[in-house]
Amino acid sequence: MYKVLVTDPLSDHGLRQLTDARDVEVVKKIGLTESALIDTIPPYDALLVRSQTQVNERVLDAAKQLKVIGRAGVGVDNIDVPAATERGIVVLNAPDGNTVSTAEHTFAMLMALSRNIPQAYRSLIGGEWNRKKFVGVELRGKTLGVVGMGRIGTEVAKRAKAFGMSVLGYDPFLTGERAKSIGVEKVDLSRLFAESDFITVHTPLIKETHHLIDSDAFAAMKDGVRILNCARGGIVDEEALLAALESGKVAGAALDVFEDEPPTDHPLLKHPRVIATPHLGASTVEAQEHVALDVSEEVLHVLRGETFKNAVNLPSIPAELAERIAPYQALAEKLGKFVVQMTEHAVEKITVSYAGSLNEFDTSPLTRMILKGALSCFVTDVNYVNAVALAKARGIDVTEERSSASRAFTNLITVHMETAGEELSVAGTLVNGFGERIVKINAYSIDLQPQGHLLYIQHQDRPGAIGRVGTILGSHDVNIAAMQVGRRDIGGQAIMVLSVDKPVTADVVTALETLEEVRSVTEIDL
Repeated sequence: MYKVLVTDPLSDHGLRQLTDARDVEVVKKIGLTESALIDTIPPYDALLVRSQTQVNERVLDAAKQLKVIGRAGVGVDNIDVPAATERGIVVLNAPDGNTVSTAEHTFAMLMALSRNIPQAYRSLIGGEWNRKKFVGVELRGKTLGVVGMGRIGTEVAKRAKAFGMSVLGYDPFLTGERAKSIGVEKVDLSRLFAESDFITVHTPLIKETHHLIDSDAFAAMKDGVRILNCARGGIVDEEALLAALESGKVAGAALDVFEDEPPTDHPLLKHPRVIATPHLGASTVEAQEHVALDVSEEVLHVLRGETFKNAVNLPSIPAELAERIAPYQALAEKLGKFVVQMTEHAVEKITVSYAGSLNEFDTSPLTRMILKGALSCFVTDVNYVNAVALAKARGIDVTEERSSASRAFTNLITVHMETAGEELSVAGTLVNGFGERIVKINAYSIDLQPQGHLLYIQHQDRPGAIGRVGTILGSHDVNIAAMQVGRRDIGGQAIMVLSVDKPVTADVVTALETLEEVRSVTEIDL
């Protein structure tokens, strides 16, 4: 049974995939303190949170069984993602579930800001009837600047276009073709600041976006601009915003998020031209169900070892690509394992070359599998998630190369490894009807099925050498299941790789190394 801990309020309907699963036990413990969470989490395989639970390094140190963290929402700033990655823990989010909800809330704030609706309401229930005091502005004909043209920013832009607004979009990853397709003009930040009547931010809170809207940004804006932040507190510098409101540079601001939540005695909440809500962007019945459903489904996939998506600490793999690389994953991992076990020296550099049909698509997921296999020989708890980080931490230089030529093979993966003392390589392919094959070891061509217990023997090509090796193995009750031999010249250096039914003992290796023609014997376990 997989144990799943839920520590923030999540929709019961959204969790039903987990609660209905026969191999999953779901436990809800809402509002745990950090110390209580540290005491509780050790036996759990998965953790589901929203934004309240802080999953820091201390919590992760205690989470000895944790395989996956699911964030029911988009932002993961309450999760120490690098620390999770180092520990091989998948961090998932639900980027689509609250897109429409947040976009609609942003637009509701935009309309309320333009027409002073909250201020007028407070005045009315206070006994006033003051129509002149709350004269607003139309959206039609105005320019909306959208900083961050991801899912939510795009949905906001669509709604703004429907209201007759012009939309300027800034995003480092926004292409001109994409901008044109959604009716947005792609611009840089300086032009967006200078020309927008309203500016809304929809970026994650990262180092590069912290205080993105600061005093310099406000100075570059037109007088009377209106600011919206329904994304993350900290993107807008709140002290700079307050100063811009006081000076009249900013005509009004609509805030759904704050740097410190909940805000206490915050001067912006007292300002007459500020409207605010308590982080309600994703607070709809539909959004809560959708994000819980999305993240529950993905957590279940991770626990069961199935294909998953929306991992924030792994590159996103489209379904089509995942289908194409799937047949090569086991081969890639075995190649990594094989080449590392060929030497006793520390690995300094790994170069992976992809040739033939493999040159047609993104092979970085396969490189991760190669690193996972290589590192698993001398590092515990390595997996697909943390393989790259662990290689980097150990100073291993990893590079990829591509070539359309692959000799006689339609696809070929070559792993070249450099150590302080030698350079080694192994190449493998998939053969229709025969599956995985190692076809080259260093300079020697070979045809080897990479599985089980192997003996890699470097020797002099002499008559009777193979027989003498077989005799020694037989005398030690070691059965040979298969054998492959590779050589370049008659009587020169050669290799043999033997598949044996069980691991050999040290005295077997010693006996083989006493043979005059044998240079080295290496055990390889795949």
